[in-house]
Amino acid sequence: MSDLIAGRTCPLDYRYRPEDMAAAPEAFSCEVLYVVGGLYGNPFALKAVEALAAKEPGARVVFNGDFHWFDADKVWFDWIQEGVEAFDALAGNVEKELCRATADAGCGCAYPETVDQALVERSNRIHQRLKDQLPDDSKLLATLQALPLFMKVRVGERLVALVHGDATSLAGWGFDRNGIDEPDRKADIQGWLQAAEVDAFASSHTCQPVCRRYPEGVVINNGAAGMPNFNDGLYGVVTRIANRSGLLEPLYQTDYQGLYYQALPLYFDAPAWQEWFLSYWPEGSDAWLSYWQRISQGTALKVSA
Repeated sequence: MSDLIAGRTCPLDYRYRPEDMAAAPEAFSCEVLYVVGGLYGNPFALKAVEALAAKEPGARVVFNGDFHWFDADKVWFDWIQEGVEAFDALAGNVEKELCRATADAGCGCAYPETVDQALVERSNRIHQRLKDQLPDDSKLLATLQALPLFMKVRVGERLVALVHGDATSLAGWGFDRNGIDEPDRKADIQGWLQAAEVDAFASSHTCQPVCRRYPEGVVINNGAAGMPNFNDGLYGVVTRIANRSGLLEPLYQTDYQGLYYQALPLYFDAPAWQEWFLSYWPEGSDAWLSYWQRISQGTALKVSA
C-alpha cells in the first residue's frame, strides 16, 4: 500500500467480480425496496427516510454505503448509526476506511483524475476528523467491519444487485453519470449485468444521479440522499424498486422485466440541515469548502435520467 495515493486509488480489498454476485446467496426477498445511498450523516434526511418507509409497510430499506460523513461528533455519529441499524446496510468507502488501522487510502473515494486534488485532500481530512472521533466501541467496530461489499436481493420475481460503487469495486466509478454513455462503458455494463446474472445494479458512490436501461438490464444511481442533486430544489434522491408504482411521483423512472426503477425525491428540512451543518462545519472548513454550495443552492444538473 506504500504507493497508494490517498483518496485516489482503490484498495485491493474493495474489489470483487460480477461472477461473485452470481454465486452469492440472496440476502432477502421483498415486494418493495428502497435503496438509500449517500446519507452523509444528514439526520433530517434519515428522518425523511424513516417516514417514507413507514408509508409502505413491508418495504425493505437498504443503506448502500456512506451513511456516515459529516457526522464528526460522537453523539451525532451514534444517532446516525442507530438509525441505520434499524434497516439493512452495506459498506461504503467511508465505513470501510473507518475500520482500517492505517490511513493510506485516505477517504477511500478512489477519485478519478478529473477531480481536483484540493477536493481530494479535503475529503481525506474530513474522513480523518470523522475517524478521530469514532467511539471506542468494539461492538460498533465489529458492526462496521461486518457490512457486506454488495448484496443480492429478490424484488418480486427478479434479482437486483446492490452496490456502493460499481460491479467490480466498492469505490468503482463505472456507474458515474459522466461517461456512462461512452461505448466502452456501455459494453462493460452490459457484460457486468450478464456476468452477475441480475436484472439491475443499484448504486450511489459517484454522488451523481443517473438511470440507464439496456437490453440486459438497468443501472440506477441515486446520487445522494443527504444532499441536493438537481437545480430545482434542496432535496435528496432515493431509489425505489417494485412491481407497482408507489405513493410519490418519481422524478424519472424506467421498467424492466416487470419491475419499476424509480428515482424519488427525498424531502428533508433543508433550513434545519443547513443550520446543523454550519454548527459543525463553519465557513472555511474543509466540508464547507467542498459541499456548502451544493447544500445551500443545489447543483446545476437538471432533473433527468
